[in-house]
Amino acid sequence: MTATSRFEITERSKVKRLPERGHYDRALAYEILDQALICHVAISTAEGPLVLPMAYARMDDQLVLHGATASRLLQLTGTGQPISLCVTLLDGLVLARSVFHHSMNYRSVVVFGHARLIDDDREKARALDCLVEHLAPGQTGYARAPTAKELNATCVLAVPVTEVSVKRREGPPKDSKADYELDIWAGVVPLQTVTGKPEPDPLVRADTPLPEHIGRY
Repeated sequence: MTATSRFEITERSKVKRLPERGHYDRALAYEILDQALICHVAISTAEGPLVLPMAYARMDDQLVLHGATASRLLQLTGTGQPISLCVTLLDGLVLARSVFHHSMNYRSVVVFGHARLIDDDREKARALDCLVEHLAPGQTGYARAPTAKELNATCVLAVPVTEVSVKRREGPPKDSKADYELDIWAGVVPLQTVTGKPEPDPLVRADTPLPEHIGRY
């Protein structure tokens, strides 16, 4: 089944606050999901809400999460209860003339749905490869592959990307009309994540070369 170019808008995914910032374009959602590295996963537990940051990756039209088989969050979500994931890219601080109109430029994706446990070994291995490649492209062909014991100790979940909302803000501050006469600087301070020089593990042999794909990171 071919995925549509836009997500169906549901009562849950509809952006209600500042709806002009809401988007439901699949390509835009995937662009953000493919760029970010961390998502926040929310579920409801008997003790109350639980939100945890997790590494993730997009595998076709689903997001994959992983952790130890003993992970309480993965055990709970694997039972099919509702789950929500949020990814945010912060692009800038928006400094206005008034404190009230300060904001941020950002791109965010919220996914609603139910997770399923991946128990097929081949699908699990592919999902883990997607996770590693999302974090460090080229690493799956370089590092040692997981053993059967390591695979059995790893829980992998898949969340279909079907009920989604994207929210985005860009551009300068939007002050009250009267405030534009104030002699106060206003504008945007851009923000971005940058990589530093790779730092080798102290236990790496001195003659071990830095792999090319890490050098390109």
